[in-house]
Order: sequence, then C-alpha cells, then structure tokens
Amino acid sequence: MRAFQTVLIFSVVAMCLPLQAQQASSADTSSIDREQKFAELSRDVDALRRELGIYKRVAKLVAPSVVHVEATPLPQYRFRRDIEEAGSAVLVRFRGQNYVLTNRHVIKHSQEDLIRLELFDGRQLHPTKIWSDAETDIAVLRVEAENLVPARIGNSGTAEIGEIVMAFGSPFNLRRSVTRGIISAKGRSNLDLGEGEVVYQKFLQTDAAINPGNSGGPLVNLRGEVIGLNTAIASNSGGNEGIGFSIPINIAVRIMRQLIETGEVEGGFLGVRLDIKFDPASARYVGLNELRGTRITGITSNSPATVAGLQVNDVILSFDGLQIQNDKHLINLVKRTEIGRSVELTIFRDRQMIEKHVRVGRLNDFVDVLQGQ
Repeated sequence: MRAFQTVLIFSVVAMCLPLQAQQASSADTSSIDREQKFAELSRDVDALRRELGIYKRVAKLVAPSVVHVEATPLPQYRFRRDIEEAGSAVLVRFRGQNYVLTNRHVIKHSQEDLIRLELFDGRQLHPTKIWSDAETDIAVLRVEAENLVPARIGNSGTAEIGEIVMAFGSPFNLRRSVTRGIISAKGRSNLDLGEGEVVYQKFLQTDAAINPGNSGGPLVNLRGEVIGLNTAIASNSGGNEGIGFSIPINIAVRIMRQLIETGEVEGGFLGVRLDIKFDPASARYVGLNELRGTRITGITSNSPATVAGLQVNDVILSFDGLQIQNDKHLINLVKRTEIGRSVELTIFRDRQMIEKHVRVGRLNDFVDVLQGQ
C-alpha cells in the first residue's frame, strides 16, 4: 500500500511539474507572439504611412483657406429660432480679387457690418460687398486683406461615387473641424430645404459628418481641391446621420462668376411653353402610368428646342439626368444651367421613350422673340 502511495504521489508530482512548466512556457510564448504582432503591425503601418498621411497633408493645405462665419441677424430677425447665426466658408480668388464663398442661408438675414469672418490665423474681417442667389443658395462676399490663402478649386464634374472626401467647417461652432467620408451619390434633388427658395438642386451626397455650422464650408478631395460647398443634411435628430449634401463647386463657381461680373445670374433658355395644368388625368391620356414630367404646348422658333427636334405634346421626363417634377422644376433647372452646355433629355412621345440632346441658349438672346409672341 505504501509503495502504491509512493507511486501515486510520484505520479502526481511527475504530472504536475510538466504542467507548470507548460503554463510558464505558454505565457512566454503568448507574450512573444504579441510582441511579434505589434512589430508586424508597426511594419504594416510604416508601409501605409504615405497613404495614411494624405489626410493630414490635405488638412494642413486646406485649413488656411477655411473661414468661420458669424452673421448677427438684423433686428427684425433676431428672435426667430430657425435662423442660423454661424456657418463656414472658403476663401477663393477671382481675377486678382479675394472673395469668400458660402451658402446664402448663412448670411441672408444679416448685412456687411454685422457679418464677422474669422480667418485661420485669428484675424477678423467684415465683407465689403455681398452678392447672393436664392435659387442656388450661393453667396459671395468680397474681402480686403493681405496674405490670404485661397483654396484650390477642383472639378466636381469628375467626382465619382465612392471617392474619399473631407469636410471642413465649424460644426456646432467648433472651429477648424475636419471629417472624412465618401461621395455617396450624385445629382440629388427634390429636397425640402429652408423656405423652399433653393429650387436648383443637383447635390453631391456624402457620409462625411456634416452638422449645423458646416454650412458653406468646403468639401475637398484627396488632392486638396474643393469640389463642393456643404449645404444641408437629412436628419431626424438635427445632427449628422451620415446623409449630407454639398453644392457641386462647378455650379458654385459659375454662379459666383456671374454675380461678380453682372450682379445677377444669367438665365438659360430652352424655348418651350409648358402645360401648367398637366395632371394625373393628362398623364394617363398620353400613356404614362403616373404623373411625372411636364408637357410641351408650344415651341419658340429658332430656339434650342427647335434645333433639338422637340415637338408639341412631348412630355419631358428628365433633364440632365434629373427627374422632372413639374413645369416650374424644369424652368428653374434650365435657368441655372450653363449657357451653351449640351444636356440630355428623356422625352415621352407617342408612348415611347426618346433621348434628345439640347444645347441650352441664353435667355437674353430671345427676349425680343418672346415679347412678340
């Protein structure tokens, strides 16, 4: 029995010693393994440093061109809760003069002496002149100062869905904030914005965080080029939910140029008269299963519509890729389209879809013709 016990005790000791050694060895191995994984991670990050550093480089290049805007409302507006008193903007240069480009809704209830522009270096300015266009929500402010850093303007027409972008501005008055995301969609329209004044809508959609105070700030690609002006969000809470909208910079710059040069936005012209009574019954009569688009009732001679081969009773369903809601929607889109630009139309004619291209004309070139009709 004692021999058995001795063997039993020996057996237990013999079994326990390797287990303890195994646990110690396992801990050492685990520690070594973690160190190896940290080392591997560090090497991978070093390999990606150039890519990861792009965001920091973009931020450093763009930040000096971003402006914080505080617009004290005029006395008659100061007790309205729906008025924004702070926003963002971007410095641009046009024909040797410095301007600040922003959203009209940021400054529309204020005036030059009540608007304070805070630059990246802490300087504060007041604009010397303001131009704005309600239908596109664009405002241009002329500024006089030395050593300003204008932004580099990109081409929003080449921006693609999925492209990485960065949004700059002052969300909730937090100056010099930067967020990152992608372009989620292009050509967004039919948004219920403000007081219904913004009728020309062809927004870039992004999931880069945009909040109150970002309005008017730049949306930038990874080349550091401004491709949009952050304008609105779709939100149930009033804060960012990953659906923000930016005015394409090509549109903003075109409107800016016209405002500075002529004081107004030049109107585009198609040359069609439209059916203001086009209703569901009319839509069904021509063969549409629902009310959409707008019907042509007349065409101006020698107009872009004539050249494009449009006909009376054609129903225009889309203009430049945007689905047409009604006659007013089409009119507003045409008015704010670049003169001379070729635009694709989708026409419903004789119960068939037809694609047409029309070159938008200048409204002022047809004033005499229209007055004689």
